[in-house]
Amino acid sequence: MRWITRMSLVALAGLALAPPVSAMKLTAVDIMTSTIKQEKQSSFSGLAARARMTSPIFISGIEFMPTVEYWRSANTVDAFGIRTARKDATMVLDVRYAFKSSGTRPYLGAGWGLHFLSASVDAPTLGINDASRAVTKGGFDFMGGLAFPLTEKIENFLELKYHHVPDYKQVKFSWGVSINL
Repeated sequence: MRWITRMSLVALAGLALAPPVSAMKLTAVDIMTSTIKQEKQSSFSGLAARARMTSPIFISGIEFMPTVEYWRSANTVDAFGIRTARKDATMVLDVRYAFKSSGTRPYLGAGWGLHFLSASVDAPTLGINDASRAVTKGGFDFMGGLAFPLTEKIENFLELKYHHVPDYKQVKFSWGVSINL
């Protein structure tokens, strides 16, 4: 419980220091797909969308990025009549710094996300009928990436992101497209 209290206090402090929404300017929208490796699991794919916003109050290159991420992994073992599914719907607020450069643009960032995790299993031959468990956890994340401009308005990017969620740590390798406004 102490971990949740500490993370909540840090998140509230971040929100208190964030500029008011009226001072923010929407600069881009990102759409991405990810390969995810969660602690003690094999890899699977996910989708995400985020907005990138700037504020004249902060240093040029600082971007605020509210993000929605989702992944689902399902497995079936027909020989034993077993079906499993796991999923994570995440709401994240990241802050990143995009280094100034012409052409390829590197960036680093961090944030905090709220993960809505669930798992279900149906294995009647083992006496488990539609059992499920859901949990909501908060966690910090850290990211680094490279943006590759294609045109003035469109760019590709590659990103590596680590979500530090207690008992559900995740590493994500993402590829995406940005539409600059």
